[in-house]
Amino acid sequence: MSVPRTMRALQQTALTGPQGLRLITDAPVPSPGPDELLVRVTAAGVNFADLDQASGVFHNGPQPPYLAGFEAAGEIVAVGGSVTNWEPGAHVVGAGFGAFAEYVLLGAYTAAPVPAGWADAQALGMVVNWPAALAALRPLGGLAAGQTVLIHAAAGGTGQVAVKMAKHYGAVVIGTASAGKHETVRGLGADHVLDSRSSDLVSEVLALTGGTGVDLVLESVGGATLEASLAAAKRVTGRVVVIGMSAGKAQLTNWDLVYRNQVCVVGLNLGVLIQSAPQVFGEVMGELSALVTAGVLGPGNPTVYPLDDGPKALAELANRSTIGKLALVP
Repeated sequence: MSVPRTMRALQQTALTGPQGLRLITDAPVPSPGPDELLVRVTAAGVNFADLDQASGVFHNGPQPPYLAGFEAAGEIVAVGGSVTNWEPGAHVVGAGFGAFAEYVLLGAYTAAPVPAGWADAQALGMVVNWPAALAALRPLGGLAAGQTVLIHAAAGGTGQVAVKMAKHYGAVVIGTASAGKHETVRGLGADHVLDSRSSDLVSEVLALTGGTGVDLVLESVGGATLEASLAAAKRVTGRVVVIGMSAGKAQLTNWDLVYRNQVCVVGLNLGVLIQSAPQVFGEVMGELSALVTAGVLGPGNPTVYPLDDGPKALAELANRSTIGKLALVP
């Protein structure tokens, strides 16, 4: 298969958010290392972490100029010398730096096959949003049947799959979203949907739980929402798993945990989970595979933008005007 020497890609030129993205046409096509796959990108996933990187708040994030994006699906066109589990022509989804491009390098042992019968774009989320949601719910959140979970940003890429999983595992689900997205969240199976912008969110959660609060919160927003999440969790046994900070940083002190919000707080970063607890991550991916086989999780339906409109896609994600997964197509 012929591979060009250069390609189109989105380059982050300054840490100024989506407006710092520029389309370039002469980015060099990378060569795979021993354990890497060179993939012709057919769809790249857009995530809040892309916004964090673009604005300079991502811990140890790349410095401009860099090729943006880190989630991609597509066709393998070349493999590294040590790769024995993949061959050119296979379609995979995975994470690799510089995914907003026509070609990207993915790790041979972390990429996953696109399920049979699925388009590549429908598999986006399988190695980012889906494992993050499942890890937050199960090994870190300890969700059990009959418990109640509060899922913030329930209409987003991670929130939607979290609602589906939580219902599968027998939980009562309270989702939050802006008013225009409530029907989407209800359609996923949520038992209750609350306005994410309500000033009475904690009171509404307590009313739904008989005053006790929820067993688990998936907190992906940050800012004032983190304080609401802590207050909405059950005292002592409640858990808050922090998986994002789309609304910015929030302050949490030891005084808060001792005197005001006596709950368990857990931080989840998928990259750290993969590196520091690979066995846990492996179990999560195995469970995800079983959920796909059982039909609990099916092909996604991302909103698709051409690669040139990457800045627009990220800007719309930032202002929360989107629903579900977003994808860029070169």
